[in-house]
Amino acid sequence: MAVIARNFHHPYEPYEIQEQLMNAIYDCISAGKVGIFESPTGTGKSLSLICSTLTWLHEEQTKVFDQEVKTVGGDDEPAWVLEQARRQRTEQLVQRRLELESRLARIRDEEVRLKQQYEKGEPARKRAKRSQEDCALEFEDEQQYVLDDYESDNDSRKSATASTRGGGFSTATLQLMQKLGGPSALTEKDSNTEAPDELKVFFCSRTHSQLTQFVNELRRVQLPSAPWVKFAKDSLPANPPQRKFVKHLALGSRKNLCINPKVAAAGSTMAINERCLDLQQPSTSQDKRCGFLPRTENEALVNEFRDHAFARIQDIEDLGALGKRIGISLKGHVVVIDEAHNLMDAISSIYSIAVTQAQLHRCQTQLRSYLQRFRNKLKGKNRVYVAQTVRLVDSVSERLDNMASERHSNEVLVNVSDLMSGKGVDQINLYKLVHYLRDSKLARKVDSYVESAAKRESRLSESHTLGTPVLTHVQGFLQTLMNPAAEGRFFFERDELDTVTLKYMLLDPTFHFKEIVEDARAVVLAGGTLSPMDDYARHLFAYVPAERLETWSCGHIVPKDNLFVRCLSKSPEGRDLDFSFASRESVPLIDALGSCLVHLASAVPDGLVVFFPSYAYLDQVSIQWQREATGSMSTWNRLERQKVVLKESKGSSSVENILQHYTRAVDGGRGALLMSVVGGKLSEGINFADKLGRGVVVVGLPFPNIHSAQWKAKLEYIERSTIDRGGSSAEGKAAGRDFYENACMRAVNQSIGRAIRHQKDFASILLLDRRYTTPRISNKLPGWIKQGFPKGNAAPSFPELIQGLHEFFRSQISSS
Repeated sequence: MAVIARNFHHPYEPYEIQEQLMNAIYDCISAGKVGIFESPTGTGKSLSLICSTLTWLHEEQTKVFDQEVKTVGGDDEPAWVLEQARRQRTEQLVQRRLELESRLARIRDEEVRLKQQYEKGEPARKRAKRSQEDCALEFEDEQQYVLDDYESDNDSRKSATASTRGGGFSTATLQLMQKLGGPSALTEKDSNTEAPDELKVFFCSRTHSQLTQFVNELRRVQLPSAPWVKFAKDSLPANPPQRKFVKHLALGSRKNLCINPKVAAAGSTMAINERCLDLQQPSTSQDKRCGFLPRTENEALVNEFRDHAFARIQDIEDLGALGKRIGISLKGHVVVIDEAHNLMDAISSIYSIAVTQAQLHRCQTQLRSYLQRFRNKLKGKNRVYVAQTVRLVDSVSERLDNMASERHSNEVLVNVSDLMSGKGVDQINLYKLVHYLRDSKLARKVDSYVESAAKRESRLSESHTLGTPVLTHVQGFLQTLMNPAAEGRFFFERDELDTVTLKYMLLDPTFHFKEIVEDARAVVLAGGTLSPMDDYARHLFAYVPAERLETWSCGHIVPKDNLFVRCLSKSPEGRDLDFSFASRESVPLIDALGSCLVHLASAVPDGLVVFFPSYAYLDQVSIQWQREATGSMSTWNRLERQKVVLKESKGSSSVENILQHYTRAVDGGRGALLMSVVGGKLSEGINFADKLGRGVVVVGLPFPNIHSAQWKAKLEYIERSTIDRGGSSAEGKAAGRDFYENACMRAVNQSIGRAIRHQKDFASILLLDRRYTTPRISNKLPGWIKQGFPKGNAAPSFPELIQGLHEFFRSQISSS
């Protein structure tokens, strides 16, 4: 592949595949496409993303600057008039940039002054005295729980409060945002004044640590100075900067960053948001408001915290929700999503929700308690809509109670019409009711009243909260009743503890990501293990024209000889290795698997990581291996003679402790065997580099339960949507099968990617199941893995495998 010579300002000498990746991303953004880029972990993917996007951004900003100057005047103007007009336009653009830089410099200087003043001990400011009337109140004023007047048919929402106009932020918070240069939303005049929307790149990733890494990598890149600097030499310091300082702002949700323990304890994202906004309302008494909000007294500390702490986006929905509140728009900008292998699952998870039978019952009790207390104060539309809310919750709860009493199986599909079959529910306008619940803040007022009433009755201490506000959570569930029927499904579930749950599962993530794709100039999805990539084109970007969609995958930076990949179809005793759901519980097969691992633990030095298809199967295998065979040592003891054996458990919260034990055993020379699960905590984001990952073994294929109601619904949706797009019934079934297999193989590929983390690394990857030798499965592996197969992907005999492992590691260790 020919590499176009571009200067991407990479801090190091890039490898050829990094050059290819940077050029591909640059071209994708330039053409305004939707790109899916796979580059294995350890190939410098993050830095390549940064260098390519920032180089494009810098060059595009230069073009925009030049274009703004060149478009001044008409073609019929004299040359001297054009020159004068363009000089004036250049001066205007430069002056605007200088004013911004000057304003930022003044802010930084002021922050330094405030910090010094704070460290020296600033004088305590006078605090407003509480009125004697407020101090005399024995209980909270219940007036704050009464709903404001509401008119549902008035589009202007004249009854909306000032806090709603501010996007839910308090006046003090909005004023602070205004002071720091953010949109205040306090006046109509301000909202009508549009600031220039400069070209931006929105970078998103999956975890906090990955975005922290992104910020660190961003600092390494040195771009040339901005295009306007050469025109402003007289206005700049004696030695103007020769590099461009990239301005970046990190964003995050309350759920990840809230430091108020009472708010953070609310649990769900919706509950945390509601409780946070409630503590900012002007009607909330001063002693009940959030003590962590920015105040004049702690302004210096706020500035210091802002400078040293990185807030981070975790979920893609933050772009939309937060954007509407603080003025962020994706229109015409570039969106880059790293670690995008689980993007579709993440979108589906965000818009799926479950409510338990106990939550519905508690919600009914709280609504009736509120209605009984404030019935005489509810007027007009408030009385109507609160009554409708009660009827709707009663209808859903009654249906769930009936299904629970009928002792249905563990998982059953539920029709939305059954949930709304209660008395008078068919007369409810769901659209208006959902808008009412959102605008009136009914859930917040009911939750606050119930908590206050409980405290007054001494059922709760003042330092304790009720946890997740139940009506807030149920409100989120009720909103899903408005979703198009084809977009999702409702399910009845009963777990092993006999907990009854009603769940809404989003089947089609397309609509919820479509707005981003249509608004953005270009969208880039990147990841180390995106294969198989067909699903993105079929089920996330089906509406995107083929000419706008681009897929790209590269090999690994490691030499081919550094990778030993084999499929194993038979055990040392000659037993077929078939870990399909119907056969994997066979005791002889489990014993054969143990025999395989005993030999592999002897042949693979240092660290060996084994991934099982599920926690249940790992537990079953472990129990069988710990049983002592007649006249011989147990399989578990045989494994322990080879290496230290560690096992991940489903309920284990201390992954760090397991990894520390594993690392100590490997570094100590004893070696270690770590048993984990595909899709578990150790299968994503963990770095098993060098000695920690000399071998990765995948046992079986982790297919999800195809007989579950949820997977049946998913596959039915895939088949139906394929037919709706013009495909045949056979093509629909084939698409469903592909989707099912791809879900499995994407999880396998993610686990495999834990090994080989840099150019000089080497490792063996062993796939234990005869099905891996079939082209239908092996073709769904990443290209760099397939390159490590022997010709024809023929499964070796077990003695040939062990011999090959010994020769591979002997060669690698001698040359390293």
